[in-house]
Amino acid sequence: MKIKKIGVLTGGGDAPGLNGVIRSVVLTAINDYDIEVVGFEDGFSGLIRNKYRVLERESVSEILHRGGTILGTSNRDNPFHFPVRSNGQVTYQDVSDEGVSNLKKLGVDVLIVIGGDGSLRIAKEFSDKGIKIVGVPKTIDNDLGATDVTFGFNTAVTTATEALDKLRTTVESHHGIMVLEVMGRYGGWIALHAGLAGGADVILIPEIPYDLEKVKEKIEKRKSQGKLSSIVVVAEGATPVNGKYTVDKMMEGRTEPIKLGGIGQVVAQQLVELTGLEARVTVLGYLQRGGSPTSCDRILSTRFGVMAVKQAVEGPWTTMVALHGQSVVTVSLDEAIKQLKKVDCKGELVEVARAIGVNFGK
Repeated sequence: MKIKKIGVLTGGGDAPGLNGVIRSVVLTAINDYDIEVVGFEDGFSGLIRNKYRVLERESVSEILHRGGTILGTSNRDNPFHFPVRSNGQVTYQDVSDEGVSNLKKLGVDVLIVIGGDGSLRIAKEFSDKGIKIVGVPKTIDNDLGATDVTFGFNTAVTTATEALDKLRTTVESHHGIMVLEVMGRYGGWIALHAGLAGGADVILIPEIPYDLEKVKEKIEKRKSQGKLSSIVVVAEGATPVNGKYTVDKMMEGRTEPIKLGGIGQVVAQQLVELTGLEARVTVLGYLQRGGSPTSCDRILSTRFGVMAVKQAVEGPWTTMVALHGQSVVTVSLDEAIKQLKKVDCKGELVEVARAIGVNFGK
């Protein structure tokens, strides 16, 4: 079939590189295929409320270096579980047919959804309703199983590494323990990569339940060697042996209602009690999502956008673009959302970290 109009939206949390994808989608569609592009605002909310804008070359000028997304995003407005307020009460309803209707009225032939596992699951449900879908993987957590890397990850790791470089000088001045809590949900990718790059002494990740007695031994061994300070990087989803995740709060209506957080403070307080040393905590939080994307993420997001348009034009649909090795390929949406990608506890990076003395609390 002849593709005349493509829709694009960004769903879930923001990530550095989103604007790079939007830019390359628009420029490729116009330059190579003479296809019109419309962007839906604020994720799937814009699709349901019919909030969109036509994207021209001028719309995406000078946005490659910008963080965030010019279209806006949301992780609360799942069309299949959409918040509807009536008489002061909020109920959740399936309003996905409104989205389907809006796409048909606009004449959108293919919808490009840029998002993480939650957004891509919603995209798959729309494909089951007959909408032609092409997904683009986005998450700073790097936990989508069907792609080697997601854009946004490199920027998040760079931000965390720079934070560790700065924290090192202050903890060395006070001869104590510095705990840095980073994002990552149920995967330890950011913690592992940033911890290695930043020279952390201890890295705690969800894939390896920790025993703080082992961490205490590491810190005391360093002290006996004349090293009076230690740096601990802890992923927000890290858990103690036989323990549970540390939950900040539950957020009804979100694609992922569990908001992890607070593990850094828990670990720091327990290390104070175990070692008698002073421990300070830094929670990096949303700094990992913000700011200009690195050159790696700018290039990867651009490559993903170009391939997404090519796939939208040529088919097959119900697919997601992905990076396998050095090549951008496509995989089925079913494969894309099948399972989250976890750190291999016996993989090379973990073994490298162990070889240079990094402690994983085990």
